[in-house]
This record gives sequence, structure tokens and C-alpha cells, in this order.
Amino acid sequence: MIRRMGWLAAAVLLLAWAAAPSPGLAGGVREPAVAGIFYSSDPGELEEIIREYLEKAPRPYLNGPVKALISPHAGYRFSGFVAAAGYRRVPRDVKRVLILAPSHHAAFVGVSIPDVDAYRTPLGLVPLDPEAKRLAGLPGFGYVPEAHAAEHSLEVQLPFLQKALGDFTLIPLVLGQVDPEELARTLLPLADQGVFFIASSDLSHYHDYKEAHKLDAVCTMAMSRFMFHYMDLCEACGKTPVTVLMHIAREKGWTGRVLDAANTADTWGPMAQVVGYASIAYVEDQGEDPMREAKTPEKDRQALLTLARSAIRAKLFPDAQVIRPEPVPESLGENRGCFVTLHVDGQLKGCIGTIEPLQSLVEGVEFNAVNAAFQDPRFSPLSVEEFPNIKIEISVLTVPRPLPFTDGADLKEKLKPGVHGVILSRGMRRSTFLPQVWEQVPDTDTFLTMLCRKGSMAANCWQDPETRVLVYEAEYFEEE
Repeated sequence: MIRRMGWLAAAVLLLAWAAAPSPGLAGGVREPAVAGIFYSSDPGELEEIIREYLEKAPRPYLNGPVKALISPHAGYRFSGFVAAAGYRRVPRDVKRVLILAPSHHAAFVGVSIPDVDAYRTPLGLVPLDPEAKRLAGLPGFGYVPEAHAAEHSLEVQLPFLQKALGDFTLIPLVLGQVDPEELARTLLPLADQGVFFIASSDLSHYHDYKEAHKLDAVCTMAMSRFMFHYMDLCEACGKTPVTVLMHIAREKGWTGRVLDAANTADTWGPMAQVVGYASIAYVEDQGEDPMREAKTPEKDRQALLTLARSAIRAKLFPDAQVIRPEPVPESLGENRGCFVTLHVDGQLKGCIGTIEPLQSLVEGVEFNAVNAAFQDPRFSPLSVEEFPNIKIEISVLTVPRPLPFTDGADLKEKLKPGVHGVILSRGMRRSTFLPQVWEQVPDTDTFLTMLCRKGSMAANCWQDPETRVLVYEAEYFEEE
């Protein structure tokens, strides 16, 4: 059974509406607690607002069906647009939904499932799935009434689901203190039974706009790339639900994709103290992604090479200007990982980059060009005398994706020498080789062994399926 904690054992967020009367139960129905506060209580108005959000939400390419979402849970005026980016991608044949939600009002150990037959919203009733009652009888599960009475994090997901799916059944889980991996193992079989998973979470709270962007970039990167060792750095009120879902998604081999991210300054409010939101999908990939074949147009390549050289020149010569593309083409404004490599008289002089898509390609090339010239710890900073002799190469990376494997032989079979860049990680240790490195090694065994050693891991770490492997591809081009 669930074990309650003393109020001094955990911090409980005090929200303005907490003093309002509890909605309570009526005939086995959990009545709405935040209708009229977080979203409209008028059915017609609510339906129209959600319809508008869904129609206008971004729709990036996905290489397969969405199996799970991370979705924000603030008032719709703040996070509704971001949430809609996920809900417009929920497959229409979904009939069973499990929501993992954090508890804002009660501190307890375990998972709480309400003892009701349905949830009500202004759009109607959502019946509970029979699986909810079965789970409620398992060790570590139970019912804490105060965890549900005023909880908004689960409730605000329901109108979006009602509009996106019509009829469906609900498995509502409000999480207290749990072991995320253990709970994921309990819930994993439901992924093969047609259950769609949602983890409810907002991101950082009450930082200024610039700081929030940095903090939330860590979160979205960690959540979408299964970087569990970065989750300690992530500010998110639904960190536990998200971590549970990450374990399920990784076990199923789903790929994480950030659909949209913003904060209150982007949607509704000042820039001084913002709250961050993200909509992240876990996708069941259907073979190779044709988008990976897209190449940077020649004029955009030249614009990036000009940008890189001018950024370095501007650091060496005070009167020089950085030549940025104006206006920025859409393809160069997308967040992409990239590396900038410098050679002087044929010898490597610097190579700096970012694998994860944390900033736009234009910003990344400018930033990495300057760092490759002056901050690569392996080389002395580029001098004025060396500048005329540098040759610049830019590598534009696809988004890394997990590569599950059973043993070393299976990994070697799945890797594409000369095509795949590879990331290996174990705990906090991590290393990568760009695809170009394949040209410098005799075989796959040597490539992987060197990569393990680069990350200060055991030389044969690549043979252990506990080692995390991600692959990406790179398009690279250089100055004439």
C-alpha cells in the first residue's frame, strides 16, 4: 500500500487555488478542479480554443507513429499551444491512455489511483480503464484522496485528449516518491496492449528568459535523447513521471523528438520570471528516415563557410565584421548539431562542435568556428600570421538516435562504417567519433575500441548492451 509522508519530509508547492473548495466526488465521478481557472469551463468556448491550438501547432516530420508524449500542464493561455503540438500527433485509433502526473498537493510514497469510475471535464465524461483497478491492487499502488482532489497536472490533459480522440478510457496515475525504473517495468507490458502513455510536466520555473532557455535546453535534450545522467540538472516539476516514461520508451526502442518548446514570455507574459514548457514525442521509427538524405543547398553552404571565416577574422582584427546571412534561410534557422574543423597547411589546428541540436545552425557555426580557432585545448590559439592559411570544414549533423543491440556482433552488424557517427555512454562517461573518423581506422573493432578508450571506459565496453549507443550522420563541406 501507499505510505504517507509527513509534511516536513517533502516540499509541497502551494498554489493559489489550493484554498478553493475541493471538487470532491459525485456518483463515482471526479469532478473538474481547475475548469474556469486553467481552461474555459464553457464547453463551446473550450472546444473552439483547443481546435485553434491544434490547427496552428507545428507539425515537424516524424518517421513513424507517436507512442507516447511529454506534455505541459499549465493554464492553456500559457502552454496550450505547446501542448497542441503533441496532441495533434496522437494516432486517432488510440482508445486507452495512461497519464503519469506529479503530485502538487500531497506528499506520499507510491502511486495513487483514484477510486472513481470516471473523470468529468466540460466536454463530458472520461471513463476509467479496467486496468486502473487492477493496478490499484498491486504493491506500491493505492489511493490518496488529497493527491487527486485539486490536482491540475492530470486534469488539464483530458480536454485535449477528448478533442483529439473522442472516446477513450483512462488510467490516471499520480506519482509520489517512486523508483522510476521499477515503476517502468511494471507498466511496460501495457505498451504492447495499445495503451498510449503521457507524462505531465512543465520545465524550469521563475528564471529570466535567457537563463530559462539554457536550463530548458538541457531538459529537452536529456528527455528526448534518454540522457538519464543529465536529468539531475533538469528543472521539471514532473521529473519523476518523465523519467518513468523515458525508461519505457528506451526499452521499447522508441525515438525521442522535440515537437515544440517555449516559455511564458513566448506565449503570454513578461521576460523577467518565466516558466518553460516542451512537447516531446516518443516515436516508433519505421525504417530509415528519408529526411536524413536532405542536403544543405550550395548557397547555404557558402553562407555558413563565409560566416565561419568572418567570425574568426572578427576576433583577430578589431575592424572586421561578422558576415551573417540576412535574412536567415529557414534551413539554417533550424536547431542542428554541427562541428567546425580548421586545418593550417594541411595540419589539424582545431575542431569544436556540438552533437545535440541545442541552437540554430547559424548560431552553432559561428560559436564553434570561434572556439575551434581559439579554445581547442589541444592547440595554441590561431594567430594573425596563420589566418590566411586556414582551411575551414563544417559538419552538419542529423539528430542522434538510439541504436539498440544485444551484443558486440549485433552492434557491428547494425553500424554503417563511413556513414554513422557514433556516441557511446556509460553513466557520466561519454565519447563520440564523427563519421570521418572511419577513414582513419582499419576496421569496426578498432573504431569502437578507440571510442571506448576516448571516453575513459573499458576497451570492450561496446560489446556490453548496457552501454548506450546513439548514431547520427553528417554532411560535411569545406572551402575551395
